Amino acid sequence: MKFFNKYSITMASVAGMLMLFSFFENKQNKFFNIGITQIIEHEALNNARQGFIDELKNLGYEEGKNVKFDFQNAVGDFSNCESIANKFVSQNCDLILAISTPSAQAAANATRNIPILITGITNPEEAGLVESNDTPNTNITGTSDLSPVKETIKLIKKLKPETKKVGVLYSSLDTSPMYQAKLAEKEIKNLGLEPIMATVSQMSEVQPITENLISQVDVIYVPIDKITSSAMTLISDIALKNNEFVVCSENLINKGAAACYGINYHELGKLTAKQAAIILEKKNTPQNMPIEYSDNIKLFLNKNVLEKLNIKIPDDLIKIAEITGE
Repeated sequence: MKFFNKYSITMASVAGMLMLFSFFENKQNKFFNIGITQIIEHEALNNARQGFIDELKNLGYEEGKNVKFDFQNAVGDFSNCESIANKFVSQNCDLILAISTPSAQAAANATRNIPILITGITNPEEAGLVESNDTPNTNITGTSDLSPVKETIKLIKKLKPETKKVGVLYSSLDTSPMYQAKLAEKEIKNLGLEPIMATVSQMSEVQPITENLISQVDVIYVPIDKITSSAMTLISDIALKNNEFVVCSENLINKGAAACYGINYHELGKLTAKQAAIILEKKNTPQNMPIEYSDNIKLFLNKNVLEKLNIKIPDDLIKIAEITGE
């Protein structure tokens, strides 16, 4: 009887080891198909995508070896986003990476089963993609590119203490700039300043609305989306001609913004890749994984613009900022 028990235990142990070995072997040999959908070619979004791919490689998921990436660009058309999402569903992708709000919304509409990771979105909850940013409770999670709005508004007062009125110029077509504009309005009021809000919905509106806004305010704050990003040079030029400046939510110093806090989108993509690995390895599901935020944020200042306006950069900002035009 003792022999039988030992024999049974030994056989059970061997069987268990074989099952464990089979599990790891299958995991190693598994080939994952990941669909990547992006609304438009844009430096920040491209960097997020590349960071995602680079970090997955570091984590053992390499193109051609055990993963295939199918990248599709919607060229700014939401109907293309829908077609891309439906294609990924029909291909039964193991995971979808949706970069930007329209791409994420199309993917969310296309499937409730395939895990979806999102990035390049400021507030997934406000965009209707998750029940809450802390507990998504759906097949979607990912990372937010929310910039530090509170710090940006405080930055205005540091650069121009006499500021009384702050214009907020944002696109009404995207939930991300709308959410940031709402936060900015609150922070402007908290500082005892007056916010003046203005929206644009197409490029042809940018010049007349900016000219009207700059005549009423001391500084303009711009939450960035594809319209305001494309128009930043124009917005900055109008402000400078009126002896005012622009701060924004992305690093657009090269387009004439005077100051901004920039998120490192490559690092944001890497953070999203770490979530992907957890999902692919079935260590967790999107339902229980909170939206994550990057702490890799840097202050950028445009010395050329600030000097033209006779604005001296405070010493405490010089210590932490990357200053261009020196």
